[in-house]
Amino acid sequence: MATNRLVTKEKIAVYAKTMFAAAREAGGQDSAVEVRNQLKQLCSLIYADMELSGALMGTEYTPQVRADLARAVFADCNPALREVMAVMAENRDIDLITGVYHAYEDNLKADMNIAVVDVVTVVPLDDELRKLIEKKAETDLGVNAVLNESIDASILGGIIMSVNGKRIDASMISQLNRARHTLKNTDGGES
Repeated sequence: MATNRLVTKEKIAVYAKTMFAAAREAGGQDSAVEVRNQLKQLCSLIYADMELSGALMGTEYTPQVRADLARAVFADCNPALREVMAVMAENRDIDLITGVYHAYEDNLKADMNIAVVDVVTVVPLDDELRKLIEKKAETDLGVNAVLNESIDASILGGIIMSVNGKRIDASMISQLNRARHTLKNTDGGES
C-alpha cells in the first residue's frame, strides 16, 4: 500500500511541476498565477460535476477520447493547464487534481517566492486596502503576496481571505450567523 501512495505522490509532483514549468516559461509570474487560479476553479468543477469527472476518469472511453474531451472542456484555460489536464484524463488521474493544486502552490512558493491570497469582497478593493493586505500577507508569510480578487454580493460586506489552506472569514454574513448562533444558545435557558 505504501508503494501506491508513493507512486501517487510522485504522479502529483510530476503533473504540478510540468504544469508550473510550462506556465512559467510561457508567461512568467502572470501565467503561473493564472494557471493556479484556473486550477483552483477546476478543483471545484471536477468535484461538483460528477458526469464530467466520470467521463474524464471512466473506462467507457478510450484514453485518447478522454484526453480530447479534456482539451475540449478546458479549451479556454491556459494551455499549460489544458495539456496537463488532458494527460491526467488520458491516465484516469483526474481524481488527483486537489493534490496537484496543492503541489502547484508549493512550486509557486519554492520557485517564485510567492503566495496567492484569495480575497473575496462585496465591492472591489481600493488601492490602499489592496496594498495593506499585500503588505500584511508578505510580513506574515515571508514571501511576496499576489492577490486573487473576486466579488461576491452574497457576503453582504466585509472580507474573506484565504491562503495556503487557511481562511479568515470576516464577512457580514458569517458575523450575522455567529451572532444568531450566540443568541440562540443564550436565549434557550431563560424564561
